[in-house]
Amino acid sequence: MSCGCSSRSAPRSRWHGDSARRKSRERTRARALSEELGEPIELFQALWGLWLHTAGRGRNGKARLFGEELLAVAERLGDRALLLEAHHAMSPSTLWTGESEATRRHGETGMALYDREAHASLAFLYGGHDPGVCCRMHLGMALWFLGYPKSALERSRSGLALARDLGHLGSTVSALPFAMLIHQLRGDRAILHELVESLITLSTEHGSPQWLLFGKAFAAWFQAEQEGGEAAIARLRGAIAEYRATGNELCVPMLFSLLATALLKNGAADEGLDAIADAQAMADATGTRLWDSEYHRLKGELLLARDPAAGQEAEIAFRQAIEIARGQSAKSWELRAAVSLGRLWQRQGKRQEAARLLAEIHGWFTEGFDTVDLMEAKSLLDRLSAAST
Repeated sequence: MSCGCSSRSAPRSRWHGDSARRKSRERTRARALSEELGEPIELFQALWGLWLHTAGRGRNGKARLFGEELLAVAERLGDRALLLEAHHAMSPSTLWTGESEATRRHGETGMALYDREAHASLAFLYGGHDPGVCCRMHLGMALWFLGYPKSALERSRSGLALARDLGHLGSTVSALPFAMLIHQLRGDRAILHELVESLITLSTEHGSPQWLLFGKAFAAWFQAEQEGGEAAIARLRGAIAEYRATGNELCVPMLFSLLATALLKNGAADEGLDAIADAQAMADATGTRLWDSEYHRLKGELLLARDPAAGQEAEIAFRQAIEIARGQSAKSWELRAAVSLGRLWQRQGKRQEAARLLAEIHGWFTEGFDTVDLMEAKSLLDRLSAAST
């Protein structure tokens, strides 16, 4: 997903074998030449190309280092457009590593720097998409994780509206996956389906196979969630495999988590646990830490689905999910994990402990009470409170 919004995706060979290695060597040579010649703008452009290539392959640690170099060069030059592009790069570089607070800062700074008229040409120089759109979409994602579902939706809508108003197809195609993710996280199924169909249609028109396959993976998940059955699960597995063949590994751990949720719903707990193990292995390989809490929560739910007596193992997984979420200031993940633990404690007769746990995290939220997670938390909290009186 690079910054989550690369331009026209190249065929598979771009990211594999000799072609990928050659492209990386060319960008490294460009960077070295720029440093030797002392041309700061060329240095920045070479670094941005290195960042895009590295981020696109899901190598988050290296991508973050390139992003920090970009920011240092831009700050040294005091160039507003370069500063915008540096924060544009740092937004995804921090988001996918689970640093949503940093993503919010970079996204807000990028938005403040952005001038629609002055920066219209940047989409054609850096990644084929508008930086103002991209900063809005990453900020929207960060806001959901930080516990602001309504603000996340508003920011996502403003980013997608800007992309459409600009009339730049590449920016619209790049914004749609983020809009999809935010609606999926909020539980807005009907709108999600519309966005998936739009992405499939527009990415076909734009010639973006990566985004086309990403859209098809979401469509397959949606079908598996709605219809269930082995055939739907098989389609989802196939869609994920096709997406992986693009060479972009950044979103693969998240797609495995979607597979795990579908398998959980279809009663295939062992296969779901395998999917979570695959997701965690891919996350470790890429440094993609954004979904770590959810992996542990899903593991706990799958353990209980396989064996209702596995309460101790499940509780360990739920507690790990809460601990990770708190470490990342990911209030939305913390809420989701607290609901899972609260339900387990309810079945075990620990109603007061469950009520205290849920009341604390639910009471933190100030918006988004119409979302699925918050409504489920409130419903459980009400039942726990009623049972205690």
